Amino acid sequence: MALDRIDIAILDSLQKDGRMSNATLAEKVGLSQSACSRRLDILEKSGVIRGYHARLSNKMLGHPVIVIVNISLSGQADKQLREFEAAVKLCPNVLVCYLMSGEYDYLLRIAAKDLEDYERIHKFWLSAMPHVTKINSSFALREVADRTGLGVETALVDAG
Repeated sequence: MALDRIDIAILDSLQKDGRMSNATLAEKVGLSQSACSRRLDILEKSGVIRGYHARLSNKMLGHPVIVIVNISLSGQADKQLREFEAAVKLCPNVLVCYLMSGEYDYLLRIAAKDLEDYERIHKFWLSAMPHVTKINSSFALREVADRTGLGVETALVDAG
């Protein structure tokens, strides 16, 4: 979907305040409320806007330890990938899971209460997942950047 400057202004505004009313959004981007609502509907239906949610603090919810986990499987047959992916979706501590190219098959971002909690996650969840042959864990010392998506300024540059 090609985005124009108004679409980008809508996305930029919503990334800053996803709870903004349609009236406020329309005023910010210079559209009538009905035109803004139509644009927003198009952005949602096309998948550019995937949803609206509250960004919660893992730290404030008692899970301050973030672990980056690289996992190797015994193979990459479709069945093995499907079985592993089904299992990883069941683990409530997995925040993100990516199928990777390169040395490891998957990269996970996991939230834990403390080291003992991560040991539990490692033992009862990660090690028990189907086809896992290697687990490499790295502990995040501090968060430097956390974006929910590609900045709309990048889309603006691409749009010309």
